[in-house]
Amino acid sequence: MQIELFLRLEALDFLIRTKSTGTPKSLARRLAISERTLYDSLDAMRDLGAPICYCRSKRTYYYSQQGSIGIRFRKSQQDLSGGFSGEMSA
Repeated sequence: MQIELFLRLEALDFLIRTKSTGTPKSLARRLAISERTLYDSLDAMRDLGAPICYCRSKRTYYYSQQGSIGIRFRKSQQDLSGGFSGEMSA
């Protein structure tokens, strides 16, 4: 995936968690993407297991279960300064 897609998914995740997406049309405009690209992005998030729903009365997407999508490098808590001590396996 491209970095642009990662950033888009991260932005979508935040807006969905805060229930502040607005309608699909306004959300696509807000993210400067087409509605088709928005729907593709939402489908990608669903493929990752995100339980995304839409509330017509509140006009927002939301998660039906609490959670978030995280796409970031996280450093290990182990001290890696001592060099490599194990073997790599395929």
